[in-house]
Amino acid sequence: MRYPQGGGLTAERQEFREELRLQAAERFAQGEASAVIAKDLRVSVRSVQRWRQTWEEGGPRALRSQGPASLPRLSQKQFTQLERELAKGPAAHGWEDQRWTLARIKTVIGRRFHLAYTIQGVRKLLVRNGWSCQVPARRAMERDDDAVAGWVKEVWPCAEDSRRPVELVFEDEAGFSMTPPQAKTWSLRGRTPVVRVRGRSRRRVSIAALTCYKPGHRSRLIYRPRRDDGRRDGRKSFSWRDYRDLLIAAHQQLGGPIVLVWDNLNVHKTADLRKFAEARDWLTIYYLPPYAPDLNPVEGIWSLLRRGWLSNVAFSTPEHLVQPIRRGLRHIQYRSELIDGCLAETGLTIRPA
Repeated sequence: MRYPQGGGLTAERQEFREELRLQAAERFAQGEASAVIAKDLRVSVRSVQRWRQTWEEGGPRALRSQGPASLPRLSQKQFTQLERELAKGPAAHGWEDQRWTLARIKTVIGRRFHLAYTIQGVRKLLVRNGWSCQVPARRAMERDDDAVAGWVKEVWPCAEDSRRPVELVFEDEAGFSMTPPQAKTWSLRGRTPVVRVRGRSRRRVSIAALTCYKPGHRSRLIYRPRRDDGRRDGRKSFSWRDYRDLLIAAHQQLGGPIVLVWDNLNVHKTADLRKFAEARDWLTIYYLPPYAPDLNPVEGIWSLLRRGWLSNVAFSTPEHLVQPIRRGLRHIQYRSELIDGCLAETGLTIRPA
């Protein structure tokens, strides 16, 4: 739908909406049904019905844009300059953290343009120009953006070479504890909801997962769980033998050569695992650049699990924790579009065969 509701509008967007309403007015005069007009203009039927009522009461003139209550005090050219100032980050303007608040933006406007805005005025100004309040993504300070860009440009085309009849496989592992991820939920104002968790349990469930892509074929998800046995001297993560067995099982299930892409975890580079890979002509390995989890679609699988099946669940036992993990992963296995979406989120593309 190209006529969304909510938020402030630029002058161009207001003009576009006005044109849609006037097109609808011409068709009202011709006696066309609201549902037909809504389909042709790609807007909701409710919007067309509301326009029709306004048209019947005041004619086409009533559908013209009334314009803003007052002209914005900050011109579009000045707002572009403000965006450049905000892009420098709060630290460049004297604040220690990386939070842009309405009060701080108000201060920058006052310093840069000598204009006094209210807090609500700043909010309306930002919304009108397409800004929103967001939670920032974290990125390691050690990350080398040039190396990441070089990997995408040079290494990735070799890995995903569509001329080879291979399965392109990404691998990652994650640990899940008895303390569930938090998610927003509705509650009576002033009464914060409480999810009771086990405070003493340090038991974890580790999952190694493979997302598998091949042009012209349905994408797949393969995973293996590993439970913490609770012993202090016991291994809590996957060993090189676990990864070896997972790759052998994936090769048997996929039925063809594998190009594996994974991170630089120490166990991935052990001598034993290297010898295993060198002895298998069906396995080719590429390593992601350091500190670049955003290039691994399996990270999206973990995000789906944490936001969907694990959030706000009061886990009582490790077995209870395993159940929603398995249920969520099985659900994703049957929804190949979710697996494809995780790859799309990385910005990496696979050329058709």
